[in-house]
Amino acid sequence: MNKTYVIGVSGGSGSGKTTFVRNLRKFFSEDEVCLLSQDNYYKKREEQVVDKNNHQNFDLPTSFRKDEFEKDVKRLLNGETLELMEYTFNNDLATAEKIIYKPAKVLIIEGLFVYHFREIEALMDLKLFIDIPSYLELTRRIVRDQAERNYPLDDVLYRYENHVYPAFEKYIFPYKADCDIVINNKTRESLEHSIEILKNHIKTKL
Repeated sequence: MNKTYVIGVSGGSGSGKTTFVRNLRKFFSEDEVCLLSQDNYYKKREEQVVDKNNHQNFDLPTSFRKDEFEKDVKRLLNGETLELMEYTFNNDLATAEKIIYKPAKVLIIEGLFVYHFREIEALMDLKLFIDIPSYLELTRRIVRDQAERNYPLDDVLYRYENHVYPAFEKYIFPYKADCDIVINNKTRESLEHSIEILKNHIKTKL
């Protein structure tokens, strides 16, 4: 059995990681590419760390079921199929669906802390970092969190200032220098160009 080619994708919250990997994934079959998101390993709301103002912090490495995440990555690499319930970001208007992950020739692992989780980082053959100016990151996060996750604006702004950006500086940005490719997501054109390059690269691994 040939070794699975493992690609990591990280970047700040609102940088466009999910958009990038989903658009890239569209070009391939389930047998060719499997996409595993760290998002589906969030701990329950009541298990999250609470800050000094009694707000739960979902932007820490400890916000995730790290051991389960690592175990499932290795299960996929060993040829096993996973079944997970979709994480709906505590949106009361959303209904979680079951997601089935099948082992494939290429595994893309996407998430905030996939490089900070060193056991997972060590499995990667290619590491990508989605880069975006902080003002655009905040703007896109506001739009996304209100439209997709039903979060009020004051909550989005508070969390960005007190949770999101501090976590980015401490647990995400330091790994940018170690990545093989830094993708500029300032414009749609630059993102589409990067997707085209990665699409062609993945085809060479299939």
